[in-house]
Amino acid sequence: MTRAASARMAGLRERLGGFAFGGDYNPEQWDRPVWDEDVRLMRQAGVNLVTLGVFAWASLEPEPGRFTFDWLDDAMDLLHRNGISVDLATPTAAPPVWLSQRHPGGLPVMEDGEVFGFGNRLHFDPGSQIYREHAARITTKLARRYSRHPALAMWHIGNEYGPLSYSDTAAIRFRRWLQRRYGDGASGLEALNDAWYTRFWSQRYTSWEQVAPPEIPRSWSNPARRLDFARFSSDVLLECFLAERDIVRSVRDDIPVLTNFMRFYRRADYWRWADEEDAVALDIYPDPGRDDSRVAAALNFDLMRSLRGQPWILMEQAASAVSQWTVNNVKPPGRMRLGSYQAIAHGSDSVMFFQWRASRGGHERFHSAMLPHSGTGARTWREVEALGNELPSIAAVAGSQSRAQVALLFDWDCWWGLETTHGLPRNDFDYPAIVTGHYRPLLEAHHAVDLVCLDSDLSRYKVLVVPNAYLVSDDFVAAAKRFVAGGGTLVCSFFSGVVDPANQVRQPAYPGAFRALIGGYIDEYWPAREGERFAVRFADGSTVDADWWQESIQLESARATAWYAGGLLADRPAVIENQYGAGRVVYIGTRLAEEALRDTLLAAVRSAGVAPVVDEAPSFVEATRRYTADAEFLFLLNHSDSESAVVPLPAAGTELLTGSPVSDAIPLPPLAVAVIRMSTGS
Repeated sequence: MTRAASARMAGLRERLGGFAFGGDYNPEQWDRPVWDEDVRLMRQAGVNLVTLGVFAWASLEPEPGRFTFDWLDDAMDLLHRNGISVDLATPTAAPPVWLSQRHPGGLPVMEDGEVFGFGNRLHFDPGSQIYREHAARITTKLARRYSRHPALAMWHIGNEYGPLSYSDTAAIRFRRWLQRRYGDGASGLEALNDAWYTRFWSQRYTSWEQVAPPEIPRSWSNPARRLDFARFSSDVLLECFLAERDIVRSVRDDIPVLTNFMRFYRRADYWRWADEEDAVALDIYPDPGRDDSRVAAALNFDLMRSLRGQPWILMEQAASAVSQWTVNNVKPPGRMRLGSYQAIAHGSDSVMFFQWRASRGGHERFHSAMLPHSGTGARTWREVEALGNELPSIAAVAGSQSRAQVALLFDWDCWWGLETTHGLPRNDFDYPAIVTGHYRPLLEAHHAVDLVCLDSDLSRYKVLVVPNAYLVSDDFVAAAKRFVAGGGTLVCSFFSGVVDPANQVRQPAYPGAFRALIGGYIDEYWPAREGERFAVRFADGSTVDADWWQESIQLESARATAWYAGGLLADRPAVIENQYGAGRVVYIGTRLAEEALRDTLLAAVRSAGVAPVVDEAPSFVEATRRYTADAEFLFLLNHSDSESAVVPLPAAGTELLTGSPVSDAIPLPPLAVAVIRMSTGS
């Protein structure tokens, strides 16, 4: 984190007195008398920050060049008088209808060639110069008018960046992007032909004008071309963010500037985006209808913290139900509070919602809000109000850091390689689900986990978990070798280290990148048939199930620790272990059942000398720690709605939510949260 970014975020925490609490506020959707009730109830609920203007472009510029800021002036002044700070958004995620009609070339073209028209949001081509010019104009007007307003605490650029476009404009920018990557002129084109392996299927380009985005073909298309277009699409969206960020920062540079990321969002490489912001922010909506949604939520929270290695901002969550799924279940009583503390436990410095007051109309009219349609008599409101007035009791946690000795690889190049291209041994990989499957055992065993990418520094970790890293860079291969040679433990699952960043198979033999590390090679990949299962026998004589995938592994320096117990690969290695320098590598050549994967992962973690956050707690209790220079904060969250737990404590301390001293153990009723401050060194 740069010093400037650190100072901006410290200033925000000081201004708010700890955690940010609030949500999106859309006063332009309501008559003026409602606003006074809004701010009165905000104060009652402990709201200290609201996000203004996210979708307000048409209200701010109803006609080209005619700006109507009076209502926003009034809203900003009203909030300031009531002690509520503002996260002011640039409204550029939803261009007004006049822009779409006057400049239809600014609308995105979908992969099938159809235009994505007006009537939703994100209806802009990120490469359109017309769109960029109008976005810059409204951003400049806002920056000059409000940068010194006393209510302004943070800038919120755009919203949930995401549209792709396959337009002629996109083609021009794609070619420019490729020329920066491979070089321009004839030599650059030759480098592109080599990287894309265009000698296959007679796809060779002889001029740059022939290169275009990968439109939908009748069958399949070049995998490297699709991979580069995914990279380009992330970068062209980032250009839009940077242009607006630089405008607001040029007027005032001492407050945070950021945008909001999304849960498991494939179109933007958040590792590349994160360094361009003062903090990472996340919009997340775990499905209350899924019992395991809290696991994926925790993984996303750890990812957000890891992107910058700093506390992050929970920008949007739901107070109860959302409106995006086929069935939108409510959050039962206590679940909103528990999920909010889960985010804080994994490094968030805020609890924010979409939105403050439920909308009367529009697509999200049934999306829950802090203030529901039924008003202050609603159960949701009572829970929101209680949470807002409870958060100040843990204000000392804001700004604190997290530590982990286990790293889990999550990289967009790995993701794009597995899912945006075709022609793999099987083409139904779900990369987020795969990573989540490797994360779950670590979470449930109460281990702290950082997420890392192909460019991350691995030196501070003891264990590195690599789930299905089909595509890896040479730099990552070298870093992994240094990590293991220096004493680290690498746990790697199947179909990893197969191709280079150009999506070309590494030679010789699979897995070309990791052959020396795993101490063997694979002579054939065997994706399973529908419903096929196979037994795997471990060295202790136990037998477990596996499915979905097998590999025909040939041992070199490695030794087998598990074998297939039947079928055509009977008695062949399924799991192997290899010493490499001072460290070791565990390679899993099949998809083990959950319990077997858990045992394999946790055995590797234990042997590496990594201790859990707490020693004894059931898997439905989540345990994390955050640290300041003079204190440690232990978070304990009971995710069961029926079972209680008693958790032994590593040290005495004070439970901050109640103010009570605690020592040997603490009881956790169903859905309970405990935040315990312990002295440093405990």
